[in-house]
Amino acid sequence: MRLPILLIALLPTLSATAKTPRPNLVFFLSDDHRGDSLGCAGHAILQTPELDAMARDGVRFENMFVTTSICAASRASIFTGLYERTHGYTFRTPPIRKEHFAESYPTLLRAAGYRTGFAGKFGVGVAGGHKGAFDVFHSIGRGPYHKKQPDGSTRHETQLCGDRAIAFIEDAPRDKPFCMSVSFNASHAEDGDKRPGHGHFPWPKVVDGLYDNLPMPPPLYSEPAVYESQPAYLKKSLNRQRYFWRWDTPEKYQTNLRAYYRMISGIDHVVGRVRKALEKKGVADNTVLVFTGDNGYYQGQRGFAGKWSHYEESLRVPLIIHDPRTPAHLRGRNAPQMALNIDLPATLLDYAGLPLPEAYQGRSLRPIVEGASPEHWRTDTFCEHLMDYGGIPKWEGVRGPRYTYARYFEQKHDAEHLHDLVADPGQLKNFASDPAYAKILAKMRKRTDQLRDQLGGPYQPRKK
Repeated sequence: MRLPILLIALLPTLSATAKTPRPNLVFFLSDDHRGDSLGCAGHAILQTPELDAMARDGVRFENMFVTTSICAASRASIFTGLYERTHGYTFRTPPIRKEHFAESYPTLLRAAGYRTGFAGKFGVGVAGGHKGAFDVFHSIGRGPYHKKQPDGSTRHETQLCGDRAIAFIEDAPRDKPFCMSVSFNASHAEDGDKRPGHGHFPWPKVVDGLYDNLPMPPPLYSEPAVYESQPAYLKKSLNRQRYFWRWDTPEKYQTNLRAYYRMISGIDHVVGRVRKALEKKGVADNTVLVFTGDNGYYQGQRGFAGKWSHYEESLRVPLIIHDPRTPAHLRGRNAPQMALNIDLPATLLDYAGLPLPEAYQGRSLRPIVEGASPEHWRTDTFCEHLMDYGGIPKWEGVRGPRYTYARYFEQKHDAEHLHDLVADPGQLKNFASDPAYAKILAKMRKRTDQLRDQLGGPYQPRKK
């Protein structure tokens, strides 16, 4: 049931009579951050001690996916709780509609009495603007990452995001809960600066020298035959074009992967700074922390760079939820349930004690954090990429518990992909033309049509 505006206005007063105060919320969002790129996810090289500590005292979702693997559409989904097929926003489209952003998590939290803040990469356009969603708003871009300061020094965007978040926490009134969104540009490359060893991934000074003496193992699925097995439209796509920017020689690969890892460790450092600020303020025991990424990332795998396409490296992202109020025996778990980016606004609103808008297509993850096994939890999800750009072919499909199906619906040849994640977890084979998989292919086609039509129907471009 949609929440009446009058009731929203009364919620702060009603909550004041509750025995337990509403928790504060800090939401960390990284960019181009694949799900396995954390120490707590088993990475053998990456150092992320602060995020690992969050996972030890919280819950890590080991099957977290984005529904569209690009920052603009994914961040729109994170704000609105809607699939791209429904909200219709990505690069080169009109802004997010007013009615969708009116039900975004910061808008609803602020209306319910939360003090809301934002720092970093906003990454979306909003019809009518976003002023109604935030009490404090600091847009910080990545052009360049190292920002010149009044005293002539430079400070990295990641650290500036931390500075703004800490100031917001320090200024927070004691009688009002807050939600701070810390939205990093890192670990996105500085695409406009392609100087080898310098410009691709400019890291914060605090992680200078990290990983210098460690050889980087070669990327998964880097055999030439893996790339050669791709259809022509993926071989010619932006995934391949950007591969030659930073991954195509051993020297580039070693240099850029170290730099990319430093950017992630720089994010980790800021997470630690913010947590210390919460402790100093005396509110850490009543502050829920959420950390995730907006899309996955190829690091030379399959001969690709970027994200955008249907493979696991593109769709999987990290997710850690830390609620300090959770009983000790429920902490440190790896939750197996499929979580999605569209679940994040529902989760934040649920922690604030607010009902969810009827329009939301995601579900709250809070019951899972609290040890419940919600009934009828999803086992598959619709995924898509609809940006109108020649270098990124559009696609739609379903990622299920065993099978991934994708159809690049504007292509005339080799348009369908079917992967068996049990028989071939690396997705090195396309079973779409295998007669033994004909029934599975038909089932996945039907499921894709069913979900697509529930969410908005066949693709139609939104024109400016």
